[in-house]
Amino acid sequence: MQRFLDKVVLVTGAGSGIGQASAQRIGAEGGTVFCVDLNEAAVEATVAGIVAAGGKAVGRVCDISREEDVRACVAACVEQHGSLYALINMAGVLRFDDTGQIKLAQWQKVIDVNLTGTMLLCREVLPHLLASRGSIVNAASTAALSGLPCGVAYSASKGGVLALTRSIAIEYAKRGVRANCVCPGEIKTGMTDNVEFPETMDYSLISRIVSPTGARGPEAVANVIALLASEEGAHITGEDIRVDGGTLS
Repeated sequence: MQRFLDKVVLVTGAGSGIGQASAQRIGAEGGTVFCVDLNEAAVEATVAGIVAAGGKAVGRVCDISREEDVRACVAACVEQHGSLYALINMAGVLRFDDTGQIKLAQWQKVIDVNLTGTMLLCREVLPHLLASRGSIVNAASTAALSGLPCGVAYSASKGGVLALTRSIAIEYAKRGVRANCVCPGEIKTGMTDNVEFPETMDYSLISRIVSPTGARGPEAVANVIALLASEEGAHITGEDIRVDGGTLS
């Protein structure tokens, strides 16, 4: 398929996990991928892989929680490529805390990246998506739909992303811009590699977030993202698609 031929797509979190898999999928389908990540080496590796496979991609380092970084990033993308067709917002952070002990700085970091960063990207790309009649795909989570033990900050941020996405979808529906989000469940990414749990964590509750069909790779989510971002998803907006192997079924 070449659903993104001659289309420019900005992908955040492109250095690893779902963001990387999405960038690779867009590149494989003819898109020009503007890969964004906080980790310079990781984003460069993603770009190199896409180019080596015959695709088109460039990379940029950006802290999406910083307004000036986001503005400069989107401006650079449009200046370099002349247009923007879609935003795939996959950058994010995860942490677990005892709700009664979480520090304000810990809470704020998660909100700044997952929720405020998502909003900033959406805000900055919307004028360009109006011109291209494009779309946004944001990263929510099953944590936005069901309780996550010791995940108060992460759950709140992802619930906010879900509400934000629906609001954009309704506000811009008549103007030709679509906005959707994916809600991944148990997906094999590097996000959980260095996660620490509080001493009060009740590990029997972890079964709430385990998929009955087993964990899948990030490409399982990237497949859905590509559909939502492309013209094949033309009649889908304001939707949250669970990709969780039946976890919440």
